[in-house]
Amino acid sequence: METFRYLPDVTTLKVDTEACIGCGACVQVCPHRVFTLEEKKARVGDRDGCMECGACAVNCPVHAIGLTPGVGCAAYIIQTWLRGKEAASCGDACC
Repeated sequence: METFRYLPDVTTLKVDTEACIGCGACVQVCPHRVFTLEEKKARVGDRDGCMECGACAVNCPVHAIGLTPGVGCAAYIIQTWLRGKEAASCGDACC
């Protein structure tokens, strides 16, 4: 989803390709299609598309994906979609 951006180069998303078993769970659950599978390993194809929701890390059966939710502030991003940028707030939800 290359049209979606929040802040460039802030995500804490990391993939341990040695631990990755290539199951594709991250590809299936990522709402912004950040991941690709290459040579049976997960790769981050669109790092700046990550909103740090954590779905990839929670669904990785071998814990090969790590991130610190909050830097991309998914709650803020969703609020901008629902309420508009003027009414959105990070608040206690993430930051």
